Amino acid sequence: MANRIMLNETSYHGAGANQRIAQEAKARAFKKAFICSDPDLIQFGVTGKVTSVLEEAGLAYEMYSDIKANPTIENVQNGVKAFKAANADYIVAIGGGSSMDTAKAIGIIIANPEFEDVRSLEGVAPTTKPCVPIIAVPTTAGTAAEVTINYVITDVERKRKFVCVDPHDMPVVAIVDPDMMSSMPKGLTASTGMDALTHAIEGYTTKAAWEMTDMFHLKAIEIIAKSLRSAVANEKEGREGMALGQYIAGMGFSNVGLGIAHSMAHTLGAVYDTPHGVACAMMLPIVMGYNAECSGEKYREIARAMGVKGVDEMSVEEYRKAAVDAVQKLSVDVGIPTKLEALKEEDLQFLAESAHADACAPGNPKDASVEDLKELFRKLM
Repeated sequence: MANRIMLNETSYHGAGANQRIAQEAKARAFKKAFICSDPDLIQFGVTGKVTSVLEEAGLAYEMYSDIKANPTIENVQNGVKAFKAANADYIVAIGGGSSMDTAKAIGIIIANPEFEDVRSLEGVAPTTKPCVPIIAVPTTAGTAAEVTINYVITDVERKRKFVCVDPHDMPVVAIVDPDMMSSMPKGLTASTGMDALTHAIEGYTTKAAWEMTDMFHLKAIEIIAKSLRSAVANEKEGREGMALGQYIAGMGFSNVGLGIAHSMAHTLGAVYDTPHGVACAMMLPIVMGYNAECSGEKYREIARAMGVKGVDEMSVEEYRKAAVDAVQKLSVDVGIPTKLEALKEEDLQFLAESAHADACAPGNPKDASVEDLKELFRKLM
């Protein structure tokens, strides 16, 4: 079987990378940018680090900020109208997963207007044209949305988030500049960092994993494990490590999929508006325990990458436990809660059914029933 790998055409990494945005826009003969960024980033001057580069280069842009965490169908549809009115020819997405996902959906619909209802993009949609060109500038070290073919939109009416997987939405340029992430508050650094770790571990254990993606994921786990605590403490080395680690994780999981930690996290986000990284971090050790019997020797390598000593002398049960314990300790060390107070017994059936239907669920190494998912959700209570 042939394995496909899709990545950006171009990516820049390291401090000062955002200075390359104007150069890339001019090299592609772009005329006017449609900037997707959320209101907080604009208010606190983060978006301005990019718009100043465009202004200095004499490049026109228009701002779109009707974007919220867990972006909605309405956010996307309003953005499509705004893009048309702006007469722009490319998108600059500045932010975390919410800004990136909104930008991808807008770009896809502009190029493929038959999907303007947004809901029809769920799963692997049969779009035929690449989206409006996107230059993606992440401000969080976690989602790796700048290098993935995935995006997630919230259906408020139906109380669910849906995953869209589309090779046509890959940003043409990724600008991974740790300086753009330096203003992230401690809690957001922790939650997005644990989202990145969830990407790496689920991508490593998913059914479609293979040698090249294993290489990406194990390196990502190693970098994240040694960088996240430092990043939460706002240390330069930690920030730089997380910027790289989360991107490498994206290089892998975007091409092989995820698992039920993500499908369950999407559901918690849709029903309770739980921040995605927090939901992933709470679910990851629980799901790792559930998947352990189907993981072969992979948990030994996860434990090794997490910095656990002596894994080669451990039994299968010992290194599997060591891997889960190391993940749990990192999560607790960076302040992620282990229980979700909003979770109600009467919601479990809907939550489990939604998670079971999520596009990430089939990639899990162990097939989970609705009843299995209910029991896993119950562990958060």
